[in-house]
Amino acid sequence: MLVPELSKDTVRMKDPEKVRRVISELQRGGENKLQVISDFDMTLSRFGYNGERCPTCYNIIDNSRIISEDCRKKLKELFNIYYPLEIDPNRTTQEKYPLMVEWWSKAHSLLCEQRIQKSELARVVKESRAKLREGFELFFEGLHRSGIPLFIFSAGIGNVLEEVICQAGVYYPNIKVVSNYMDFDDDGILTGFKGELIHTYNKNNSVLKDTEYFEQIKDRSNIILLGDTLGDLTMSDGVAKLENVLKIGFLNDKVDEQYDLFLQSYDIVLIKDETLDVANGLLKFITAKN
Repeated sequence: MLVPELSKDTVRMKDPEKVRRVISELQRGGENKLQVISDFDMTLSRFGYNGERCPTCYNIIDNSRIISEDCRKKLKELFNIYYPLEIDPNRTTQEKYPLMVEWWSKAHSLLCEQRIQKSELARVVKESRAKLREGFELFFEGLHRSGIPLFIFSAGIGNVLEEVICQAGVYYPNIKVVSNYMDFDDDGILTGFKGELIHTYNKNNSVLKDTEYFEQIKDRSNIILLGDTLGDLTMSDGVAKLENVLKIGFLNDKVDEQYDLFLQSYDIVLIKDETLDVANGLLKFITAKN
């Protein structure tokens, strides 16, 4: 194998020959033609640590002291209703789409009732159990050093994920985030969310108002895509000139139920792998000077 990390026991591939072919193309294009497009929650951040679930951006707020017990209970009820629907392999994306809009909209309304203060976010993130995946320093620093753009496309909360990356010390200028951003009034109180709602199943060019970003990097036609749901597979749809894309899926949860779908959809599937080893191995191979 061109990349030693692909022999890890967490790695599955439906078509190893295709993967080898795409990796060779990515290397041929080198760092100047490459960009990385990634989800955030449970993709760049960990799913679990020491046997406990790690929080998503929304969980960081849900589990914090800045919301009331009643709000927490209602958010938990929403999760128990909608999360099983989100990952139900027997429902189509079209069926899930309106359900996700319902979930996100209801959650946003509840959070807006809490009069959350912008100044509290840094402390809330610091006190949370949020963690980036093992090997994150190498990943973020390597991309920055090589001048490779990292486009983070998240259905989470942009303000929170940026704070997680900042506190980890790896928020570099090559990072661009599209997410749900909180909107605060002049007193720093949460009043709503900006722009169009981004949820698990509309992560594509329909919400990419910021297409000038892709215009700026239009010559970067080779992509490594990182995700943890089937909704993440469309994240590269905003790219005008697409030559080669390598899709890597983190299968964190309900492995038996989701395994076949992931294997059909992603080029590389990582089973309960809490590291960025495979991404780092690929980047090392692609950016190695010949």
